Amino acid sequence: MSVIDAQGVNHELKDLESGAHDTKTFSANVYYEDVESRGSNELVDDKLESQGTQDLVETQPSFFNRIAAALNAETNGIEPIKEEEKTDNSILNAATIWFSANMVIVACSVGALGPLIFGLNFGQSVLVIIFFNILGLIPVAFFSIFGVELGLRQMILSRYLAGNLTARFFSLVNIICCIGWCVLNIAVSAQLLNMVNEGSGHVCPIWAGCLVIACGTAFVTFFGYGVVHAYEKWSWIPNFAAFLVIIAQLSRSGKFTTGEWVGGATTAGNVLSFGSSVFGSAAGWATYAADYTVYMPKNTSKSKIFFSVVAGLAFPLFFTMILGAACGMAAVNDKTWAAYYEKNSMGGIIYAILVPNSLHGFGQFCCVLLALSTVANNVPGMYTVALSAQALWEPLAKIPRVVWTLAANAATLGLSIPATYYFDGFMQNFMDSIGYYLAIYIAIACSEHFFYRRSFSAYNIDDWDNWNGLPIGIAGISALVVGAFGVALGMCQTYWVGEISRLIGEYGGDIGFELAGSWAFIVYNIVRPLELKYFGR
Repeated sequence: MSVIDAQGVNHELKDLESGAHDTKTFSANVYYEDVESRGSNELVDDKLESQGTQDLVETQPSFFNRIAAALNAETNGIEPIKEEEKTDNSILNAATIWFSANMVIVACSVGALGPLIFGLNFGQSVLVIIFFNILGLIPVAFFSIFGVELGLRQMILSRYLAGNLTARFFSLVNIICCIGWCVLNIAVSAQLLNMVNEGSGHVCPIWAGCLVIACGTAFVTFFGYGVVHAYEKWSWIPNFAAFLVIIAQLSRSGKFTTGEWVGGATTAGNVLSFGSSVFGSAAGWATYAADYTVYMPKNTSKSKIFFSVVAGLAFPLFFTMILGAACGMAAVNDKTWAAYYEKNSMGGIIYAILVPNSLHGFGQFCCVLLALSTVANNVPGMYTVALSAQALWEPLAKIPRVVWTLAANAATLGLSIPATYYFDGFMQNFMDSIGYYLAIYIAIACSEHFFYRRSFSAYNIDDWDNWNGLPIGIAGISALVVGAFGVALGMCQTYWVGEISRLIGEYGGDIGFELAGSWAFIVYNIVRPLELKYFGR
C-alpha cells in the first residue's frame, strides 16, 4: 500500500518504532490516497491484518493540514525530513533562495549607512562591506550543509549544537527577529510606495502599502518549501533590472564622488560600527539556513551546497550594499537628496534618484518594483518563524505550520502599520541590539560541531525531541550569559555605548559582536567538557 506525503512523494508504509509502547502510530503529516474510496476503517483493518497486531492507532491529519494538503502546500513541521521525502535535487535552489532575498532595497539601505551615518568614504565603505559580509555569510553556508545531511530544521539542529534549554531561548529570539525585521522591511517599502504619485492627491496610504507587502509574503509562505524556492528563483530579476536603472541615473546625475580618505581613531570606530551592521545583515540568515536545504537528498555534494550558498549570498550583498554606499555618497553631496533620506530613509534616496527631474513615470514604476522586492526578503523569515514557534515548546508543535505562518504574517501586519507611523526609529534600534546574539549562536554551534561531535555521524536524529538524549544546555546558557556581558560592554548604539566601545574614537566603535562571540566561545569550551563529564551528554 502506498502513502502520499505533503511533498507528493510515494513511498511504502513503514512501521514507527517505539521502545516503550506496543502502539504503532501513523504520521499526522501524511494522508491516505485510498481512504475516500475504501473508508478509513477498512484501511486500518488491512494494516492490522498485515502486522498481526490489534494495537494500531491511526492519527488523522489536522483540519488545517488537510486543507493545506488539498492545496498542495507543505504540511511537514519540525520533525526530521525522511530520505524518501527529499526530492529537491536542484543545487541552484540553495543559491537562489538567498540571491533573491538579498537583491532588495533593504540590503541597499545597509550599504548607505557607511557614508550617511558613519561618515566613511566610498572606498572605506566598500572594503567594510566585502570583509564583514564574508565573515557573516560563511556560517550561513556551513549550516546549510546540516539540512542536507541530517534533514533537521535549524532550530531543531540547535538542540544538538547549543543544548536543549539554550535552543529554546534561541527559538524565542528567532521568532522576535523574524517578525521584527519583517516589520522594519515593510515600513521601508510602505514609505516608498506612499511617495509614488507624490503631490497628485492619489497616493498609496501607508496602511495599504503594509497590507500589500504582508499579503504577498503570506501567500508565498503559506505553500511552504517548494513555492518559497520557486518564488525566490525568479523574483530577483525585476529587482536587479531596477537597480541597473538606478546605477545609470546615479551616473547621469554627476552627484557621486568617492570622497576623501581619512584615518585615525574616530574613523576606526566608525569602521567597526558600520562593520557590525554589515555582519548582522549577512549572518542574520544563519539561524534560518538549514530550513532551506532539508529536502535535498543526503548524497548531494556538500561542497557544491556550500559554495552555491556562498555565491548566492555574496553577489547580491556586495552588489546592493555597494550600490547603497554609492547612493549614500551622492546624498552627502546633495542637500535635497539628504532631505529625502531624512524623511523616508533609503526609499527617499531611491525616489530622489529615479523620479524628480529624472525618469518620472518610469522611475515611479521602478520604485514600485523595488518596494515589492521586500516580499523576497520577508519570505524566508515568515517561513522560518513558524518552525521556530514549533521548536520553542512541544505543545506548540501540535499547531500546524500553516497556522503559525498565517499568524506570524498577521502579527507582522498589525505591528508594521503603527511602526511605520510612530516608532520605526525605536524598532531599528531594538532590532540592531537583538542582532548581536548571532555571534553568540555561531560561536556555540561551531564549537560543538568541530570540537565535540566532529562528524555528522555523531548526531542521533532519533533524539531530536528526546530530552534525555540531547545536551542539557548548561554550557550553552553559560556562554550565552557571558556573551551578553560582552555585548553590553562592546555595543555602540544611540541609546547605549558600552564601557569598552566608548574608548574607540570620538563616537565609540561597536565591537559588540566580536566580544560576544569570543567570550561565548571561551566560556562554552570551558564548561562543555565538564557538562559531558558529569552528565554524559
